[in-house]
Amino acid sequence: MAVYTEVTDEALAAFLTDYDIGSMVAFRGIAEGVENSNFSLRTTNGDFILTLYEKRVNPDELPWFLGLMEHLAAQGLVCPQPVRGRDGAALRQLCGKYAAVTTFLPGVWPRRVRPEHCGPVGAALAALHKAGVLYPATRPNALGPAGWAPLLERCVGGADAVQPGLSRELPAALSHILAAWPNTLPTGQIHADLFPDNVFFLDGRLSGLIDFYFAATDILAYDIAICLNAWCFEQDLSFNVTKARAMLAAYEATRPLSPAERAALPVLCQGAALRFALTRLYDWINTPSDAMVTRKDPLEYVRRLRFHLAAPDEHAYGI
Repeated sequence: MAVYTEVTDEALAAFLTDYDIGSMVAFRGIAEGVENSNFSLRTTNGDFILTLYEKRVNPDELPWFLGLMEHLAAQGLVCPQPVRGRDGAALRQLCGKYAAVTTFLPGVWPRRVRPEHCGPVGAALAALHKAGVLYPATRPNALGPAGWAPLLERCVGGADAVQPGLSRELPAALSHILAAWPNTLPTGQIHADLFPDNVFFLDGRLSGLIDFYFAATDILAYDIAICLNAWCFEQDLSFNVTKARAMLAAYEATRPLSPAERAALPVLCQGAALRFALTRLYDWINTPSDAMVTRKDPLEYVRRLRFHLAAPDEHAYGI
């Protein structure tokens, strides 16, 4: 989440006339994240989130994202729901951008991840994967392996300014990962961005998942690898195998992993770490200085990548 496009009170008031959600009471930008412009919206009818779609989101794919959220909620997963206007449409335009209003989920994301957070996340991820089986539409992962080389090419020129030697290290890692990437593992709908700030807890229980705008049809175990990267490293970037074991055990209680999925965890984690190192590096170099956005350090994911490259097998992750 972030704010790239400013919305005036007058523009918002006109926009809300297409909905039956009341009139505006409070409205503020949300600075966390790097992708879309997001706002917290309170009306006389309650709390909502307003999203203006920016940057990497293809407008033609927005119905897929919104439909996935509606489908997952119908299957019992707690996630934001698109609010449809009086004309039945969930997607319209505001300030020259495609925009949607979604329901607000109560809770807060964990600023400091503890092992007791990781089990519920694993269980929720498995529930998402099982529920997604019945969503028939597919969306290729634009930030999957096929997208990594073009993304690297766009930012490698600035890599050594971030850390000397990075312009050699990242291409070498990419070649290694692509050569070992598995092609026969189970696929389905994945969240692809289930970081701590996209998971809410309330009264000690997981209360919902948000931000599905990287979701795609891809390798299910790759989604686990993204979560291992996002949830199981400490602030000093050491890997916490206790957290990983809790996450994997809870996941497998709902959807057991095959031997091939388990064996592929190191390279899947390498790929996940490289993907976020590259997008963070690109954003670090290219984010406008006046954008209301929190840039994220690419080196945090470079260090994760180094850990995964050194992992001998799946047992490094608590299996």
